[in-house]
Formats: sequence, structure tokens, C-alpha cells
Amino acid sequence: MTLYKTIFTRRSVRKYDLTALDTATLADIQAVLDGAKQLPGQSARFTIVNADALKGASSPHAILAHCGDGDAALCNLGYAGQALDLYLQSQGLGSIWMGMAKPKSPAPDYRILIAFGKTNQPTRTGESDFKRRPILDVSNEDNPVACAARLAPSAVNFQPWKMEFTPGKVILRYAPKGIVKLFAPNFQKIDLGICLKHIELALEHEGKAITAIAPTGSGRDFAVTVEYD
Repeated sequence: MTLYKTIFTRRSVRKYDLTALDTATLADIQAVLDGAKQLPGQSARFTIVNADALKGASSPHAILAHCGDGDAALCNLGYAGQALDLYLQSQGLGSIWMGMAKPKSPAPDYRILIAFGKTNQPTRTGESDFKRRPILDVSNEDNPVACAARLAPSAVNFQPWKMEFTPGKVILRYAPKGIVKLFAPNFQKIDLGICLKHIELALEHEGKAITAIAPTGSGRDFAVTVEYD
């Protein structure tokens, strides 16, 4: 299954078979990690660890995500990491972004993890299986790209973004929601990056060629502009 198609079946998985994956499968995942596309000027780092290195997670493995400071760095982490999350589920594995679980010995630049492993939890069957805000709450247009972006996972499912479509351009703006904006704004900037990956995949599915992706501003004025032909 392609990453784009996986957007419509993805589920945040919380129950796992704790049997470790085989070495070859983990090596394939590491190769995807090493080749993950990132935003210009950014360099997030991803490492695979086993359950014995984690606390608060119930999966046999996790991807630890690291990056520098700043909104663009956090957005890039979400952008690159969501390709990994979708890849795992496209291969029949379960996965979930986890902000509360942590490695037992986190590095200074550690930000968040993606738990993963084998699971018996079923994937979703389509858009109707998702609980998300109405499309026009998060976008100025109802179109296929906005529909795919709307399904992106986010902390406490707050969807802290607003999409603005103009000819040849999508502007993804930070729109903080709920109590998360008070105690975990960093998670919401990661959420924007996750949504950005869905936008990119949907535009490419629609036959568009992306010519530029540029983060701008900071704090409440943070946004990412995607230009395409």
C-alpha cells in the first residue's frame, strides 16, 4: 500500500504483540529512517530502540525522534517522522506517536517517540472511521488535499492548524487549540509537520509537482507555505 493510501486506513495503535521484530525487518525500517526526506536546512535524527530502553510504552520497539530547537526544527521532525509512521502501517505494523512515553535515558535533543510493532488491531476502513473536526473548521476549501490533511494525527486530536488554499499554494498556519497549547506547544509544532506530510503526499497524488516548502515566523505566527505547479 502506498503512503498516500495508508493515510485513509492509519490507526494510532496502543496494543501490541510484544514479540520483537526480526533483524531484517528492523534493518529495512532503519534504511527508511536514514533516507527520510527533510525540510531544507533541517536535520532531525531518528533511532530505533527496544522495549527495555523505554518507560511508559507497551510496544516492542520505538523510534526516538531528535532535533534542534525552534519551530521549524520541530515541524521538520513531524514532517519526516510521519513518513516513517505511514511506512510502518503500510507494511502491516502498528504505530503511534507518543508524547508521554519516554526513553529511560533521553538525549538532550530528544523530543518524542513513535512506538511500533506487530498488532492485531484492525486498520480503519476509510474516512468515516476517523473522528476529526469538520473540514471547513481546518481549511478554507473542501478538496482532496484538505481531506487527506484533516486525517493527520495530533496531540489529543486537537488538529492545531488551518489550511489556506490559493492558486499554486497551500499555507499551513499554526492555530493552537485546547489545553495542549498551554503545557505542550512543542507537540503542536510537531503536529503541523505531520499534517504537512499529508499535504505533500496528497498534492503529489493529485499530480502536482512541489517546488518549495518554506517555514516562516515563530510562536503563534508560525506557518509553512507549500508551492506547487
